[in-house]
Amino acid sequence: MIRLAIPNKGRIAAPIMELMEKSGLHLTEGSERRLIARTLDPHVEVLFARPIDIPEYVATGAADLGITGHDMVVERESDVEEILDLQIGKAKLVLAVREESDIASAGDLKGAKIATEFPTITRQYFAKHHVPVTIVLVGGACEATPHLGIADAIVDLSSSGTTLKTNHLRVLDEVLTTSTHLIANRASLAAKREKIDEIHLALESVVRARGQCYLMMNVKRAALEKVKGVLPGLSGPTVMDVASTEDMVAVHAVVNEERVYALINSLKRAGARDILVLSIERMIR
Repeated sequence: MIRLAIPNKGRIAAPIMELMEKSGLHLTEGSERRLIARTLDPHVEVLFARPIDIPEYVATGAADLGITGHDMVVERESDVEEILDLQIGKAKLVLAVREESDIASAGDLKGAKIATEFPTITRQYFAKHHVPVTIVLVGGACEATPHLGIADAIVDLSSSGTTLKTNHLRVLDEVLTTSTHLIANRASLAAKREKIDEIHLALESVVRARGQCYLMMNVKRAALEKVKGVLPGLSGPTVMDVASTEDMVAVHAVVNEERVYALINSLKRAGARDILVLSIERMIR
């Protein structure tokens, strides 16, 4: 049995559930509200936990695998192996002050109060810069603390910077870049490698397929080279004979979905016809 710990709430909980569904790790009916839920794979169960607790659950062996932010792993200083970047929940942990502040760098914060939900990372950051500070631990609304006189600066997560700007805060430095990772217990990696590799591949195939689509089209042989000249792909297009005619071939390719809009017209002009655009759920190399 493999136990996989995933967030029970928070900004990455919904994307992780979608990722699991696409990978084939569906929860069985009625499992959504349970602490430990079964999946359609009888050898995989899911443990719902707070994102901050998942690194330690995995480190201690309470779970074999976990999905949580890299920032949570660093904050807990957990002895786990990060085996796959799931490329969701991307954000930066930043040091920020009020817009009107004359503080220009971390060095200007000697003796200052720093509000954060990440005391370990914050302490390590200022120790690296040899700047003594007082850590003020907060459980939320960190961006309000400089305006309330609770802190002189904050260390907080920012994905787009909008919240900081809305609260009239200015970034001094980037402390850490983070995203959501699949993490593993080191002993489990050795003892249950085959099953863990199976789960790793299932999740990785969804990550690889994200942002890609599958193009299918018919092309006259005389126009094939022209079509191939405008058609990008992961490893070049696949060309196959069409059974009904010797003058036509079928061309298939995987392309970035952002390029499809402009690419369709270029393919039509090059001689492609009967073009189909299909979404890709999973892609395995």
